[in-house]
Amino acid sequence: MGTPPSDMPPAALRPSAPNSDTSFFGHPRGLSVLFFSEMWERFSYYGMRALLMLFMTAPTATGGLGFSIPKAGLVYGVYTSMVYLLGVPGGWIADKFLGLRRAVLWGGVLIMLGHVALALPAVSTFYAGLVLVMIGTGLLKPNISAMVGQLYGKDDPRRDSGFSIYYMGINIGAFAAPLLCGYLAQQPSFRSFLSGVGISPNSAWHFGFAMAAIGMGAGLIQYVLGWRHLGDAGVRPYQPSTTAEASRNRTILVAILAAVFLIPAAVGLLGSTGTLLVNEGRVGLWFGTFLLVLVAGLFGGLFGLGKWSIEERRRLLVVLLLFFGAIVLWALFEQAGSTMNLFAEHNTRNTVFGFGYPASWFQSVNSVFVIALSPVFAFIWLKLARARRDPPSPIKFAIGLVLIGAGFLLMVPAAQLSAKGILVSPWWLVGLYFLHTCGELCISPVGLSAMTRLAPSAISGMVMGIWFLGAAVGNYVAGRMGGLYGSIALDKLLLYQLILPAASAIIFFVLSGPIRRMLARSEPVPPGH
Repeated sequence: MGTPPSDMPPAALRPSAPNSDTSFFGHPRGLSVLFFSEMWERFSYYGMRALLMLFMTAPTATGGLGFSIPKAGLVYGVYTSMVYLLGVPGGWIADKFLGLRRAVLWGGVLIMLGHVALALPAVSTFYAGLVLVMIGTGLLKPNISAMVGQLYGKDDPRRDSGFSIYYMGINIGAFAAPLLCGYLAQQPSFRSFLSGVGISPNSAWHFGFAMAAIGMGAGLIQYVLGWRHLGDAGVRPYQPSTTAEASRNRTILVAILAAVFLIPAAVGLLGSTGTLLVNEGRVGLWFGTFLLVLVAGLFGGLFGLGKWSIEERRRLLVVLLLFFGAIVLWALFEQAGSTMNLFAEHNTRNTVFGFGYPASWFQSVNSVFVIALSPVFAFIWLKLARARRDPPSPIKFAIGLVLIGAGFLLMVPAAQLSAKGILVSPWWLVGLYFLHTCGELCISPVGLSAMTRLAPSAISGMVMGIWFLGAAVGNYVAGRMGGLYGSIALDKLLLYQLILPAASAIIFFVLSGPIRRMLARSEPVPPGH
């Protein structure tokens, strides 16, 4: 791959200031570099995610790991949760030590190596691959988004449309990945091809993971080749003003690295020697307790230690409410990769007009709807705003939660049919993803915008971290709910899950008046994954 060019080339060779560059559809050329880097990173992430639950629960006789569904749900939940959680220390390490640009580079390298490890047929390399992808995503994901903003001057009017283009790259990658990776991992015709050339068809799963590695490798290559087009964006980390600050930062870094590497290693070692009883129940309890303590400590510190004005304290209360709204959204929405992925595999007739396709292809449907519906929702909100009828943020949250719940309600008849041994039509899942995408578009961009407006200026970055902490908690819950698949009648499981969005929607409707007075007019931004 080679070493990136020196951070600061001679002035004569230095690219022009990015905010004066219009070579990429009127935007800085560096946007194209970050667009394709993030597109390929999301390709690798969603390609692997589409296979993860299916691979873990597939019998060993077909090349899977043969995990029980509860165990697979726990692994899925912890993995997807940690992907979001590690973005917080990943952003801090980039700010203080690596710089955004190098953090993205090394994050991409770790992600690629993680997918290479997943492509190897061993349980040990499977877990090692998940850890590498988690750490790499924590370094890459928050910092590449921050670099997009640095391509533009403070008052550059192109900033919002630049992010819109960037988010389109995310959804292109998320759309293409399940199709390609899923074809290699699950399509019978590819398995027959492998058998014909003397390769075990059971290795098809690992070809799917290898495709994710190839995608991330392609993203890294173009990132390094396009390095010079990024100008000064993300070049240097923050320089501490005193030696005491530098020493404190190094201490925090050591603590972060110890938490990420030594604690899991110690638990694994103690478990392997029998000193500590480690099983899926205990790991689930430990991780759930960790998230609960983290949330309680964060908000307890914010309210108990912060010296806020009455107005700021009220706004933080709204942040707390929106935080729980985010948990509900992602706990239900992210079951696309757990509960609904298993439903697609075991209970759905995966044929259209006589053409058979793998269950993992359903993971592309959401991205198709996001690409198609984002302009529609933006147009609707704009028209309503011009007519002075734009719903306030809490009402949009409530509408979104109702739509998420409606998706599960739609699936109840399909679940009842499947309980009779009938493989149901794929259009049930398409309908679910349509409703869930509409719900996402009502909540995710509005929540991001509201967080930026509510945050006290002293902790604006932390408040954005709170939003993503909500995604981390929600993803963990989504994995655990997926682990219940098969142990509870599916129609009952779906009906139970209607309680949470229904109750939350009622709360948002009731509190919309008080919340509206605390919120300035929301300006939605394009949703990301």
